[in-house]
Amino acid sequence: MKKTPYASYLSGSLTKGCKLCVKGQKMVLFVTGLCSRGCEFCPLSKMRKSIDKIYANERKISNENAYDEIIEEVKISGAKGCSLTGGDPLLKLNRTIKLATKLKQTFGKKFHIHLYASTKLVTRLKLKKLSKIVDEIRFHPDFEKPIEQEIKKIALAKEFWKKKNIGIEIPCFSDKIKKIQEFIKQAVPYISFLNMNELESGEFSQKYMSKKYKINKDGYTISNSIDAGKYLIKKINEFAPKLNMHLCTAELKNWHQYKNRLKNYKMFPFAKKTKDGTIIYFATNYSKEFLPSLPPKQFYLDKKKNRIILHPKLVNKLKDKLEIFRIEEYPTYDREECEVEKI
Repeated sequence: MKKTPYASYLSGSLTKGCKLCVKGQKMVLFVTGLCSRGCEFCPLSKMRKSIDKIYANERKISNENAYDEIIEEVKISGAKGCSLTGGDPLLKLNRTIKLATKLKQTFGKKFHIHLYASTKLVTRLKLKKLSKIVDEIRFHPDFEKPIEQEIKKIALAKEFWKKKNIGIEIPCFSDKIKKIQEFIKQAVPYISFLNMNELESGEFSQKYMSKKYKINKDGYTISNSIDAGKYLIKKINEFAPKLNMHLCTAELKNWHQYKNRLKNYKMFPFAKKTKDGTIIYFATNYSKEFLPSLPPKQFYLDKKKNRIILHPKLVNKLKDKLEIFRIEEYPTYDREECEVEKI
């Protein structure tokens, strides 16, 4: 086991889906907030949990036929693949297949798609349909169900995917170490990788998680989850040395994956990207009367925020005539502002 440059722990190698994710090159396609299980530890926010809405990264999609919105997000975010997640994508199987098919048709076979599947709704027929457009499948087993029942569903995937593209992804529960070990021991013939995520609490699960676990000072990660994951990697290595295992930390998601994704976003003219992936630009409020007086090719009309973005060279010339602001914001679709300073 080794610690990676992106604050995670690895035994073996990363899957292709994870390699793209770490680079910030995976778009998260949130198919639905509806779920078949209702886990008490679910980290989803109030905006998404149990709500049948589609999101492409931070962008709320109008409806399941609004392919142009999803395709635009792929292009502006520089994605080379996407994850299909929720909720439970299998609850909206036709939608999931339709969206994934459109992405493959638009960006080609090399556009890598991985899917998170709760075992509850898994059937042979569903996996057969999904295998035509999903490159990598990651199962979420239910540790409250009989192991044999769960393994039987995971084993079905070998009929449709190569073993290297089949895996299990779970939160890293410090109180389920023995159960996880036993489960993986029986799953090894059917999977090539195990991804364990640092356990986190969310808006809905905060009360439950704070009663059951000790929460770290950051207010959302669970104490001992990383230690439990590192211990599991060592123990599982004893009986499955060829199994690829990755312990994905909250730090990886929030500081490496997310920052790299921000850096991949395309920028509009006259914006400068920071080392953290945010963008900085100078702007003034839109004025139809003032627009013709600006030098051509030295401004950009930001229709989304009803602003005129200025070439930096114009700032000193115009600051006594106009209200000009230095703005730092995230380049994502919602363009949340970090700082606004009047010049």
